[in-house]
Amino acid sequence: MSVLHAMTRRKPVDQIDDESESSGLSRTLGLWQLTAIGVGGIIGAGIFSLAGAVANKTAGPAVLLSFLIAGVASAAAAFSYAEFAGLIPRAGSAYTYGYAVLGEFAGWAIGWDLLLEYTAIVAVVAIGISGYFNDLLGFMHVDLPLWMMGAPGTEPEGVAAGSYKVNLFAALLCLLIAWVLNLGMKNAARFETALVYLKVGIVLLVIVVGVFKINTGNYSPFFPFGVGGAVTGAATVFFAVFGYDAMSTAAEESKDARRHMPKAIIYSLAISMVLYVLACLVLTGMVDYRDIDPNAAFSSAFQSVGLNTVGIVIAVGAILGVLTVLFTFMMGAARVWFSMSRDGLLPMWFAKTHPTRKVPTRITWILGAGSALIAGFLPIAEAAELTNIGILLAFIVVCVAVVVLRYKRPDLPREFRTPGMPVVPIIGVVFSFWLITFLQWQTWLRFAAWFLLGTLVYFAYSHRHSLLGRGAGKSE
Repeated sequence: MSVLHAMTRRKPVDQIDDESESSGLSRTLGLWQLTAIGVGGIIGAGIFSLAGAVANKTAGPAVLLSFLIAGVASAAAAFSYAEFAGLIPRAGSAYTYGYAVLGEFAGWAIGWDLLLEYTAIVAVVAIGISGYFNDLLGFMHVDLPLWMMGAPGTEPEGVAAGSYKVNLFAALLCLLIAWVLNLGMKNAARFETALVYLKVGIVLLVIVVGVFKINTGNYSPFFPFGVGGAVTGAATVFFAVFGYDAMSTAAEESKDARRHMPKAIIYSLAISMVLYVLACLVLTGMVDYRDIDPNAAFSSAFQSVGLNTVGIVIAVGAILGVLTVLFTFMMGAARVWFSMSRDGLLPMWFAKTHPTRKVPTRITWILGAGSALIAGFLPIAEAAELTNIGILLAFIVVCVAVVVLRYKRPDLPREFRTPGMPVVPIIGVVFSFWLITFLQWQTWLRFAAWFLLGTLVYFAYSHRHSLLGRGAGKSE
């Protein structure tokens, strides 16, 4: 078989259900547990810190339009994910969809990329939570040894260079989430759902209490940075309105994936967008955009109007609530890796699941250790640069693939159909390409290095060990 044929062979959609039934994963997740995982992945640092930073520096009160623009663009991709989730209810998300429609190498490339992106997101969020934690300890006048307060080279002004050795709290958080995921999906989902309820409760507290402290004069001027500021802000907050893509990797752990996954994707994005917009209205109404603290927007806003206790509650809730983002994306990385290993593109040893807990424990602990190393020893800016491009490329792949499959296999039964075909997926593609233009050249360099490594792995190992190539399944 030629290498070109190997790169373009596709896994038939018709085979996927049969493989899923013998995956070794346990189907325990219902509709609202899936929705909670999606909300947990979407609502995180975006609402607790990013909204304030964009309002303060980029968009002013028009930050709510930034979220609406980003939400519309994200919805274009979400509809495409929803159609695939109902059609191909299999772990792997964009990797699996790309493999089935665009071919093995396209699927491999996006799966390989998502492994790095999702792991980096876990590390970035862990570093962000550690910042909240350190601030909270400072408020309580608790002093920790400097060596464990941050990554080397991240010492703030007034702290001697070389004092920081490791961000211990961030590293331990990554290992904690790996441990929770290895308890089994049923128990892990209960933990995730409880934290999501807490997080949504905190956001509702912000909205209900804050609405009585709104000064409508703070909404003027609504566009202090011009309409362009709101559009530029959309490029920034876009990275706060995905998460359903990682949730879709749990398809084989859903009780009724064909019906529940599309609904969970749409529900989670809709719930999150309503909360984002209402919270932005309250924030920019309570405080003049120039006075918003970009690092702890909501807690400082309530303290500025004399509600110190509410501010502390929000700070604590932010720490606990953002843990759900770690959960969603580490789970997503583990399921992508599991799916690639099960297909033979990575060693089958990784696809081994726990005999009773029915989760890929080997993969999860490796991801926990990898994200802990990134979180412990890299500054947040360097870790964050690893997170952007892969998600956007995944969106492009899924939006293109849903159009291709709709016209190549219109006969396939679809529980959900992307509306406005092909215009809506094209909007997702165009917006993703536009956002990619905002990325710095260093991001492209890191992506190119990771992609080159992945290409070497594919040609040295994957295309020869692929189950399709070894005759374990029929290819198209």
